[in-house]
Amino acid sequence: MSKDLPYMASAGTLPKILDKIVEASVPESFNYDFLGTKLGFKGGNQRTFVSWAKKCDFLTPDGTPTSIYKNFRNPDSRGVAMAMALKIGYEELYTRNEYAHDLSDKDLKQLVCEITGKPHDNSTVSAIITTYKNAKVYADFETKSLPKESLKVVETTQSIPTSVNESTGKTHHANLKLGLNYTINLVLPKTDDPAIYDAIFKSLKENLLNE
Repeated sequence: MSKDLPYMASAGTLPKILDKIVEASVPESFNYDFLGTKLGFKGGNQRTFVSWAKKCDFLTPDGTPTSIYKNFRNPDSRGVAMAMALKIGYEELYTRNEYAHDLSDKDLKQLVCEITGKPHDNSTVSAIITTYKNAKVYADFETKSLPKESLKVVETTQSIPTSVNESTGKTHHANLKLGLNYTINLVLPKTDDPAIYDAIFKSLKENLLNE
């Protein structure tokens, strides 16, 4: 049974749109108006980017930018984000060959033809392959997860406050507490995804702030 694979009718425009996405702010909704007015791509064939982006999980079905979209804008997570997008959008490719991104042009075309049921000289096959290869330029398939952010302790001071707790009766207990004060500089990524910040501060709490 043949299956469809995502593609842009004007596949050569894909890198230009992706580069503009990196430069522009994240919209509440990525629609044709945003693509044409804010990014400057008003052509009918260029509009096919929206359907491609939805199939690759850059956008939700209603056009809302996803975490993949937001992570793609961050140079530190761009490669991993695009690799995730391609594995989602071209799932059938990776079902048949988990290293589809390493295939030669000849083998990739053969696989696309098998999946779509279209002949090798079909224009859709060519558009699928060109779109995939143009997006793959941004992808990092070697890194398995988003880069961990560094936490740098730049200054440490020590103070020793003393507290004495007296109980009623004849017994007196003196408890000495040792306190450490840290000045911590967080090197944070440029991202609109709150989940990344949650992970950073959770790690900070678990590893540095536990008593």
